[in-house]
Amino acid sequence: MGIVIFDGVAYGMLLFLIGVGLSITMGLMNFVNLAHGTFAMVGGYAASVLMNHFGVGFFPSLAAAFIAAALVGAVLEFSFYRRLYRAHPLDQVLLSIGIVFVSVAVFTYFFGPTMQAFQLPPLLDGRVSLLGLEVGRYRLFLILCGVAVLAALLGVLGKTRYGAMVRAAVDNQRVAGGTGIHVQRLFFLTFSLGCGLAGLGGALSLGMLGLEPSFPLKYLVYFLIVVCVGGAGTITGPFVAALLVGIVDVAGKYYLPEAGAFLIYVVMIIMLLARPNGIIPRKGLA
Repeated sequence: MGIVIFDGVAYGMLLFLIGVGLSITMGLMNFVNLAHGTFAMVGGYAASVLMNHFGVGFFPSLAAAFIAAALVGAVLEFSFYRRLYRAHPLDQVLLSIGIVFVSVAVFTYFFGPTMQAFQLPPLLDGRVSLLGLEVGRYRLFLILCGVAVLAALLGVLGKTRYGAMVRAAVDNQRVAGGTGIHVQRLFFLTFSLGCGLAGLGGALSLGMLGLEPSFPLKYLVYFLIVVCVGGAGTITGPFVAALLVGIVDVAGKYYLPEAGAFLIYVVMIIMLLARPNGIIPRKGLA
């Protein structure tokens, strides 16, 4: 049971790393971005190419994955997304889902439909004893990464000038603009940050979920569940929701494999009925 919970927490941390960027951008921009998984895939493939073809180490590849996804997000935000910030949600859905299908086709063309090869670095390979349990080092690393990102985001958004501007824009964009905040630039930087975090999560998913061109579609529902159940526009909400989803999903597949992902949708329905505004409703950005 302990191993199942530990693996569920590690899986949840991975979902949090990818989904928290979507929560920030949805909360700030009110943009229905179904292409968030595409940025995770960009980061994953950037890390994979660097490690498999150029011999770059695992940790530098993680940094490169963040940068690559942030750059692609910045280009798409400048080229497409900002034109639809005030558009109907259906237009936003059509744009973002179109980006997903285009990215799937492009990555399939250049990399093929198969899973990307990945070899754990020696430092993270094998198992380690923790509280009487033999746990995977890589999964422990994922948990530490998730906690570190959570702490960093809470610190940046809660104690810096940039964070104050983001919180002000989340509360009221018009008033924030009236106080001299360049909301458009804030959108650009925040969207790029969210995409970068997704890219980092995509690179880390190489060792747990695997990576293939269908990644953005395969896990799209999971990212949306994490954000909707946790509360769009918050940080701690998706964190709690990701842990819940991860543990329920892993436990369900371990104890009730015939149910598949059925339990996740049951939990989602129950949580949305009980807490329609999310586990932690938005009050600023925390």
